[in-house]
Amino acid sequence: MRAHEAGALHGEIGSRGPAWLRTPVDVNALVPQLWPRNVARGPAGALTVAGLDVRDLAAEYGTPAYVLDEDDLRERCREFRAAFPDADVYYAGKAFLCRAVVRMIAEEGLFLDVCTGGELATALSAGMPAERIGFHGNNKSVAELTRAVDAGVGRIIVDSFTEIDRLSELARERGVRPKVLVRVTVGVEAHTHEFIATAHEDQKFGFSLAGGAAAAAAFKILDEDVLELRGLHSHIGSQIFDASGFEVSARRVLALQSQIRDARGVELPELDLGGGFGIAYTTQDDPASPHDLAKRLRKIVDGECAAENLAVPHLSVEPGRAIVGPAVFTLYGVGTVKDVDGLRTYVSVDGGMSDNIRTALYDASYSATVANRTSTAQPMLARVVGKHCESGDIVVKDEFLPADVQPGDLVAVPGTGAYCRSMASNYNHVPRPPVVAVRDGRARLIVRRETEDDLLALDVG
Repeated sequence: MRAHEAGALHGEIGSRGPAWLRTPVDVNALVPQLWPRNVARGPAGALTVAGLDVRDLAAEYGTPAYVLDEDDLRERCREFRAAFPDADVYYAGKAFLCRAVVRMIAEEGLFLDVCTGGELATALSAGMPAERIGFHGNNKSVAELTRAVDAGVGRIIVDSFTEIDRLSELARERGVRPKVLVRVTVGVEAHTHEFIATAHEDQKFGFSLAGGAAAAAAFKILDEDVLELRGLHSHIGSQIFDASGFEVSARRVLALQSQIRDARGVELPELDLGGGFGIAYTTQDDPASPHDLAKRLRKIVDGECAAENLAVPHLSVEPGRAIVGPAVFTLYGVGTVKDVDGLRTYVSVDGGMSDNIRTALYDASYSATVANRTSTAQPMLARVVGKHCESGDIVVKDEFLPADVQPGDLVAVPGTGAYCRSMASNYNHVPRPPVVAVRDGRARLIVRRETEDDLLALDVG
């Protein structure tokens, strides 16, 4: 098929959809692995979450809205803690962060990974103990590093020689000894979208292993003896289902551990293998459970340590998407339904790329269902699109919805907990949606809806 001049998302014109998508026997049925655990169809046919009808949520909070199943998120935190009992589990805050979520993950015993001053400020303002915070970032400013050092952040993951110098100067000035990990670029081509693969050589993160920069960074920290080098860090990407990438990464990082031991007589006590564990967005995704992930990673590390004659280091992992992604769905209102000359039916909702940029940015796939009712109509292949002035404003590229979908219906899109609200924008001056947490039949607002007054308040002209 030749390229479409409007972009890849417009290249598959027709009524068949992608090869993996099958016409459902029941267009109303929910695929359990795609939805928060407390979502079901109620007696009237509408979706319910933790006992609340989404029609009532829409009436109270409006649409679009991100709906968080709080017990689902907490259960996923517990599953990771149980799967990694002897490791530190850092929730990757970049997936989605607000003060309520910080408190949830803290109460469930997790650590927290932040990568900007704003995320650090959110964590500290919510009462997260600083020693349970890890601070990432390829270009941390002096102000950000100063705040991290002064707060007593538990681990700073250094990403450049410039940062090592900046942090060392701050440490000398304050008479402290920050604990650091060296981020290693291990040269692994993770099986994921190129924009979320983070361990191949040609990208901005970390110190190259193959080029010798990672070893040089570790030696510099050890020789200067200003910072406390606790270990090495590797992160190969996001939305990863194949454990072979972690195996290669662990082997290469532990070989560097061995090199450091042989050269300086120091056996580093910690190893952070990052995160990036995939979740199910559609029926084509088959993610591993936390238990299976832990079993595979532990086997890999134990085997490589034995091969290198190293003591097994204290492990850390960084799930973000795998915890919050499946716990949230986005609730939209349908505005128009348009059949385009028999080519495709477009179902336009009241949000779009301002609340979920991932479809346009990563060619990500999502699922959807009519949420306010069930239908006896035949399944119809549709494309769920937003209200923005962009042809690429697509929320769900291909999904079977009932042929009688109409203006006024509610459409729910699962798997939107990770990166959707974090990457949301005010494109076309559209205020960002609220986040509503639901638990035990009660809803509470944890991030309020932006208003036009909020937008105008920033416009000082």
